[in-house]
Amino acid sequence: MLHIIWFILWTIGILSFITFTFVIFFGAPFLPTLKQQVPLALDMIDLKSGQTLLELGSGDGRVLIEAAKRGLFAVGYELNPVLVIYSKIKSRKYKKQIKIIWGNYWIEKWPPVDGIFVFLLQPYMEKLNNKVSNSDLKPIKLISFAFNIESRQPVKTRKGLYLYSYK
Repeated sequence: MLHIIWFILWTIGILSFITFTFVIFFGAPFLPTLKQQVPLALDMIDLKSGQTLLELGSGDGRVLIEAAKRGLFAVGYELNPVLVIYSKIKSRKYKKQIKIIWGNYWIEKWPPVDGIFVFLLQPYMEKLNNKVSNSDLKPIKLISFAFNIESRQPVKTRKGLYLYSYK
């Protein structure tokens, strides 16, 4: 019996490790945006009630929920199935405003949105810039936590947040 319990725990551990680390090859591992940065980011991007925010790598759903509390619609892409389930449960109160998609935002066609929030690693920021620049989403605002787009001048920076405008 003890062998079965150890096997189950070991399997859960290995599957957790895999689901939380493979995403680094697509943008970033799960590191939640600092709670105090979320309202600041939403203030900076300055979307109005009824507009739509896209979050690339929506993790635990905290940005989506804060956006919904402000009257925004929010769409999140997340690769980690555990986080998709968790954030869907956590955001169920706002299910009419929040849509969480289990998928790779690099290959998916993005829905029409007014703003984008990201917390990606630096090596992916230029790829993101190219995708947004070549999309039909413009005009659009993009806000990045912690990492900047080196080839583009931000409209505003504040406390580790970078706001960009695409016209």
